[in-house]
Amino acid sequence: MKQFMDKDFLLSTDAAKNLYHTYGENMPIVDYHCHINPQEIYEDRKFDTITQVWLGGDHYKWRQMRSNGVDEKYITGDASDREKFQKWAETMSKLIGNPLYHWSHLELQRYFGYTGYLNGDTAEEVWNLCNEKLHQDSMSARNIIRQSNVTVICTTDDPADSLEWHQKIAADSSFEVKVLPAWRPDKAMNIEKPEFASYMAKLSAVSGVEIKDFSSLKAALKNRMEFFASQGCSVSDHALEYVMYAPADEAELETIFANGLAGKAISKEDELKFKTAFMLFAAKEYNRMGWVMQLHYGCKRDNNALMFEKLGADTGYDCINNYAPSAQMADYLNALSATDEIPKTIIYSLNPNDNASIGTILGCFQSQFPGKIQQGSAWWFNDHKTGMLEQMISLANLGCLGNFIGMLTDSRSFLSYTRHEYFRRILCELVGGWVENGEYPDDQKALKEIIEGISYNNAMNYFGF
Repeated sequence: MKQFMDKDFLLSTDAAKNLYHTYGENMPIVDYHCHINPQEIYEDRKFDTITQVWLGGDHYKWRQMRSNGVDEKYITGDASDREKFQKWAETMSKLIGNPLYHWSHLELQRYFGYTGYLNGDTAEEVWNLCNEKLHQDSMSARNIIRQSNVTVICTTDDPADSLEWHQKIAADSSFEVKVLPAWRPDKAMNIEKPEFASYMAKLSAVSGVEIKDFSSLKAALKNRMEFFASQGCSVSDHALEYVMYAPADEAELETIFANGLAGKAISKEDELKFKTAFMLFAAKEYNRMGWVMQLHYGCKRDNNALMFEKLGADTGYDCINNYAPSAQMADYLNALSATDEIPKTIIYSLNPNDNASIGTILGCFQSQFPGKIQQGSAWWFNDHKTGMLEQMISLANLGCLGNFIGMLTDSRSFLSYTRHEYFRRILCELVGGWVENGEYPDDQKALKEIIEGISYNNAMNYFGF
């Protein structure tokens, strides 16, 4: 029996152990997509309790606590931090096979030096150990980033954002890690939302462009893109129901936009036409500016209406949406290809059943740059051992795994960098298995390039950081 989560955790062959400990383990981290608050980085936040770090906004954990019958008082309610931590600890022992069990213990090992296991009985010991450590200067936000060997962080930022905190970080020579904004224009695209008109007014004020039609919206967005670029932005991100393609002429689009600006109800057909035009415009601008376009799709959000009313969005009530017509995504990319205006593009689906269709679509539009069109790493409900393996095996089967840009945290927590370790161990176990089985030669030069590339180098080259 192997020791619990020892130095060879998830590594079952000699080849896998060699690949991880020789090449993967000590590579730096580039976190090209996350939801960390840049203000907390600038202010070098220190946390009072482990509950603030672990449970303050982590809907992954909230979902599992609910699955264990924990009352909402101890999840998002007014219970004390100690009480909430106890309920999480009691839930942990039930989470056999769940990535949260591994992630939580990796964080305890790497940041707090705790090599035991967390449950209801050990909660007091872990609570005291973690809180004592969190009060040390080594566990401030910046120092957690430093000790995690992170070189670049891309946050998630709205076009109307002032980027004040990014500017302050950039001006602070005492912090050597690059913290860059990433463009997330969902609010400017979601014409069906009741708050669309008020957001247009906000964007008008910030850009200095009066938004009165679709044409002026595009002018305002171009203005903000130039500002973001001046602050180091080279990455965009879109949250889509799916990658749609429903083309319409300019006159029709202006009518749809006028209805949205007037607060009128937007039909599903008109929503898709507007979003198609928006995404075509955006992609062409990204291509012109040399930005990377990330497309996240396949989520059905806010399913529990009663709890949404109480708690709002991003509280753990989202699920996989299995409606994603791959033909429309291919048509969207084809429309951009017709004028040679496809930017570097990363495609993530929340539905693992989409792996193969994404893998085949990628091959239709590759050009000019190794892995220009990427399948993104296993995302959200898929960033567990099985999901990561399935995504990488599918990509290897249908594409060029050696050019894969690897893992990202997609997290709001400063302790989530251990997810990169988790990913790298799984990567090395997969590749090491192929070597052990005689499916790939024990060519250390090539294997070094593959493991170090997927761990770090490919992403740095791809984004041009």
